Amino acid sequence: MLLTTGFVAILYVIELIDVITHQPFAQAGIAPRDSDGLSGILFAPLIHANWGHLMSNAVPLLVLGFLVFLSTLMRAVAATAIIWIVGGAGTWLTGGEGTVHIGASIIVFGWLAFLVMQGIFSRNAVQLAVGVGVLFLYGGLFWGVLPGQPNISWQGHLFGAIGGVVAAWVLSGADRERRRAARPGPKPYGGFAA
Repeated sequence: MLLTTGFVAILYVIELIDVITHQPFAQAGIAPRDSDGLSGILFAPLIHANWGHLMSNAVPLLVLGFLVFLSTLMRAVAATAIIWIVGGAGTWLTGGEGTVHIGASIIVFGWLAFLVMQGIFSRNAVQLAVGVGVLFLYGGLFWGVLPGQPNISWQGHLFGAIGGVVAAWVLSGADRERRRAARPGPKPYGGFAA
């Protein structure tokens, strides 16, 4: 909880600096298919348009982040890194011409998808239960991956969620391998016949 709370506190400090200094931090967001906009992949989840935008992300970040960080620190950090990169890169590739994409909703949608999918991929009962609970509480957010709302980065939502699925798949690899090894029957032979 401390890491997630710290992350959200950093977002509030960044927004406060933006307001006090009148710096257009939003311009440091993801500018699709613009080489200058590539750095936005790193900075966009830290920047918000205004206090309302930040507040709409803060509660889901706290709740979902708490659940993600219940697993090992390395797993949670790896999942977040995958979501951050896949979400940002996908937004950079597909965002509308002349737009700038900002906000931690890339992480929100990524953590949401990660929590839902990790139990399915790992077939872990506890993770499945967490995924069902998260889907029950926040499943309606998935409508945000569809285009339609003006000034809302559905691309960030969509690719954040895709990043969450990728993270769940990658990080459940050891669980899937253990299941394959435990299956009865002939095991695949990796060597050459003599």
